[in-house]
Amino acid sequence: MSVIRHPSQRVAVFADVSNLYHSAKHLHDARVNFGVLLKEAVAGRALIRSIAYAITTGDAEEQPFFDALTKAEFETRVKDLQVFAGGAKKGDWDIGLAMDAIRIAPSVDAIVLATGDGDYVPLVQYLQSHFGMQVEVAAFGGSASAKLIEVADAFTDLSDNKFLIRIGRTRRSGAKGTTPSSRTQHNRSASAKS
Repeated sequence: MSVIRHPSQRVAVFADVSNLYHSAKHLHDARVNFGVLLKEAVAGRALIRSIAYAITTGDAEEQPFFDALTKAEFETRVKDLQVFAGGAKKGDWDIGLAMDAIRIAPSVDAIVLATGDGDYVPLVQYLQSHFGMQVEVAAFGGSASAKLIEVADAFTDLSDNKFLIRIGRTRRSGAKGTTPSSRTQHNRSASAKS
């Protein structure tokens, strides 16, 4: 399906940081270049809002990642990782992202969801049917939900090298753009993106 993008379109971009981080790491041993992601998602249109949804472990070393998202022109929403008594961990923004998209939908012509999570299929369908909204998805084709890709008006595969920052296998711990903590996934996903 051909999607129309023109400069007068008002667009909002919602990025599911954890989904993108894990996909980039496992598929490409890389980080996401959020600056390029936002530029490509906007595609010369009028950007109304860009929100990145992230999970924090409370590690002070995560702050450079959040700063990098801000520098890339994302408003950042952060939620604490929940750790349950049995050791299970949970951290997602599915409901928060969906509610923001529905709330902002009347103010825009198109929404770009930067996620491959199939849980967003009902959101895409709702935005399309209730608002006549053009909904685009930007995600890694190798891990994105086939149904999400199918229902979207347009799909951008982030596996293209321009969206990736390769993780060097010989990095020194603590070097600029790296993180010595394996718990600090967010530093790895956004540092050096500018």
